Amino acid sequence: MKFCCFLFALQLVTSLCFAQVKADGLLCENRTDPMGMDVAHPRFSWKLVSDRRNEMQTAYRIDVSANANFSGHVWDSGKVLSDSSVFITYQGKALQSGKKYYWRVKVWDNAGNASAWSPAASWQTALFNTDDWKAKWISPGYAEDTINRPSPLMRKQFSANKKIRSAVAYITAHGLYEASINGQRIGDAYLTPGWTSYGKRLQYQTYDVTDLLKEGNNAIGVMLGNGWYRGIIGFADHKNVYGKDIALLFQLTITYEDGTTATVTSDDTWKCSTGDVRYSEIYNGETIDHRLTVHGWTEPGFNDSQWSNVQVQDYPKNILLATYNEMVKKHETFKPVRIFKTPKNEQVIDFGQNLVGWVVLKVRGKAGDKLTVSHAEVLDKAGNFYTENLRAAKAQDTYILKGGEEEIFEPHFTFHGFQFIRIEGYPGDIIKPEDVTAVALYSDMKPTGTFTTSNPLINQLQHNIQWGQKGNFLDVPTDCPQRDERLGWTGDAQVFSRTATFNMNVNDFFAKWLKDVAADQTPEGAVPWVIPNCLGFSQSSTGWADVSTVIPWNMYLAYGDKRILQTQYSSMKAWVDYMQHQSKNDLWQSGQSFGDWLFYSVDDDTDGSSAITDKYFIAQCFYAYSTQLLINAANVLQKQDDVTYYTDLLKRIKDAFYKEYVTPNGRLVSGTQTAYTLALNFDMLPESLREQAASRLVENIRAYNHHLTTGFLGTPYLCHVLTRFGHSNVAYRLLLQDTYPSWLYPVKMGATTIWERWDGIRPDKSFEAASMNSFNHYSYGAIGDWMYRVMAGMDTYDDGAGYKHIRIMPHPGGGFTNATASLQTYYGNLSSGWEVKDGKTYYNIEIPANTTADIFLPATQSTDITEADKPLPKDMVGKTENGYVGLKVGSGIYHFAVNGVPPTPPVQGTK
Repeated sequence: MKFCCFLFALQLVTSLCFAQVKADGLLCENRTDPMGMDVAHPRFSWKLVSDRRNEMQTAYRIDVSANANFSGHVWDSGKVLSDSSVFITYQGKALQSGKKYYWRVKVWDNAGNASAWSPAASWQTALFNTDDWKAKWISPGYAEDTINRPSPLMRKQFSANKKIRSAVAYITAHGLYEASINGQRIGDAYLTPGWTSYGKRLQYQTYDVTDLLKEGNNAIGVMLGNGWYRGIIGFADHKNVYGKDIALLFQLTITYEDGTTATVTSDDTWKCSTGDVRYSEIYNGETIDHRLTVHGWTEPGFNDSQWSNVQVQDYPKNILLATYNEMVKKHETFKPVRIFKTPKNEQVIDFGQNLVGWVVLKVRGKAGDKLTVSHAEVLDKAGNFYTENLRAAKAQDTYILKGGEEEIFEPHFTFHGFQFIRIEGYPGDIIKPEDVTAVALYSDMKPTGTFTTSNPLINQLQHNIQWGQKGNFLDVPTDCPQRDERLGWTGDAQVFSRTATFNMNVNDFFAKWLKDVAADQTPEGAVPWVIPNCLGFSQSSTGWADVSTVIPWNMYLAYGDKRILQTQYSSMKAWVDYMQHQSKNDLWQSGQSFGDWLFYSVDDDTDGSSAITDKYFIAQCFYAYSTQLLINAANVLQKQDDVTYYTDLLKRIKDAFYKEYVTPNGRLVSGTQTAYTLALNFDMLPESLREQAASRLVENIRAYNHHLTTGFLGTPYLCHVLTRFGHSNVAYRLLLQDTYPSWLYPVKMGATTIWERWDGIRPDKSFEAASMNSFNHYSYGAIGDWMYRVMAGMDTYDDGAGYKHIRIMPHPGGGFTNATASLQTYYGNLSSGWEVKDGKTYYNIEIPANTTADIFLPATQSTDITEADKPLPKDMVGKTENGYVGLKVGSGIYHFAVNGVPPTPPVQGTK
């Protein structure tokens, strides 16, 4: 007995003292225990957890079961010799609709360790076939008020006379919906079912509603809103883009403890009416009249005998698909930082942050009291509430009180972009801070990246970049969240997409939206300006339509997801073929183009100065870039015929560019920063002319006293090009410039998000033209990509996409004493930071398990570097070139010290 106890104790001590590998962080299609997937062959990912350096997986085994106790096996992969732990495709039996599956994984590592089975994870399938839908589309049976179009209420009462084991609801709508069972809200998502190209793709959501049902009588209640489907969207008060109707599709599957099932569906037995939401539009806001609130309508026992019957409609179901992306949810909340009266004596509240969402308001008053809540991003020069830049969007929520008790008002089917609100008609003179709360809404993407430095202004810039992304990643990547636009502008999305991958996990977000890009692409391959294409235009613009190639490739680089390339390949190819067909002698010099949108000029940033870049010059550069990205994708997907064909095309494109736009001495026909940036970034010039072109770029920057003049298309690549050609000091000067035009000018002016224009607010506090002046517009935030990938130095190789093979190459400088970035990859936490002190530069780097990394540190020779105060091991040292010593490492946490400090650039000049 004593000997057995001794052995047990020895095993326990051994397990504590020696690191063991385990699998954790299980994901199915990028999500934790997802509900409602119609993917026939889902993919599994996991992280290896180990304290051991150089930890690599050598094999895995996946077990999939229909039962939580893994007694009913659906697929056992067996032991697979592989270091792959991301996107492992299910290869078992055909999955069934509406069924929950469980899975687990065990791994083996390069030290001979075998893990135990991981904790179980699960996923719930959605409806694979159109025939799985038993529900019918229903719409209101009453005559609608066609002017205000109050939100319809639809309800159904039913009985469940057995003990319930589980219940799953599938819901979608023409319009938006909020659903409840027995008085409790279904799910925590808002603005469902989201925005897609409704005529071709309509998402539905899947909910586990087991806890909402009860044995006996139950009731379902659903409220609908106009939303993007039939509400005002686009320009010129355009409505009914996808149809005039508003409709619901609802299906509930109940499984009882005895194994039998029942289905409750939307059909002609439902009842409908209207309630307190009297008006609801995304641009204009919502009107709620509490005198018309229908109490108890989502609960059993409610008397709906006076309600109207619904109408059954024969709307298509073959366009229905499960939800792929994260839904819009509530996130941060903000209390007032200031409640004050403006010079115009208006009651205004400042939340201290430009955000997207709405305000929850508590109020007491008399029956019929009317409150109007208006929303604005900024105050004008005199300190008054400013809404001219909202254009036709009213952005007002109107609340009418029932009276007699405290009432809470909150919108349902709208959202606003704002930092300030104006309240009119508030009962009494004093608004209490505790009665007002601003709520941020955005797609529920997981935060993945952090970036901090010793410079508070740059930290605020990073804050602004992240909040610009939060506010504009609301189911689709919008250009702005406040005015009468809020559309999925393709150019904005493509220039920011790589930065977006650092701040949040946007794999599913963009995968969903790119399917709409393909859906709305014309048969000829043209990509419309906005996606979903609610404007109806079929024109394409260079730099905008290239979204079809740029974002799929950026997502592949960031996540290593080949499926996004497979899914989008036809779209990528169609866009390149479109440009080829529009070209003559391999030159694309036709069609409409936005050019380098909102570049700097002396009087305005739309035209008329030396910063104008020839639009066809830009078109040829992006023609080449998209062709290169198509070649890259073809290589990954092993489409060798396409590689050969488009490689030949790319050479002809570049040859045509050189003949048309470059002098024999290497001067470009457009001498702008954008022209030289694009030509260099896309390798449009022969190698012999690149260094002199980079010098011309630097000369141009100096001519503007170290200010940038680039617009939407040049800005993302400017600092990358400068660093690539040895001018990081110039890149740092641009980053740290704080007078117009610059990244820090808006920061110095008090911005909390990225602006649409470099000078949305001029130095004298006046505004740019209200017709196009958003203060929440993420495009110029693309500098974040350079901050993460160059300043902190975190990057991934093409042949090890998704950070399987990592490249760390920090560029200390700019007078910063430290900079640190981190990123939650699919393999685990990756971080890179540096600090300058005591005559040395210290580097702290973390490499996740099951990956390898090449680290390049600025040093003359390897003996200048120590790791944990010790000389570098010989097997770690690689090549030394261009002032950097290369190191090859596996997973682990590393602390390097390098003798010497980076140079400090001279103090910026002002223009």
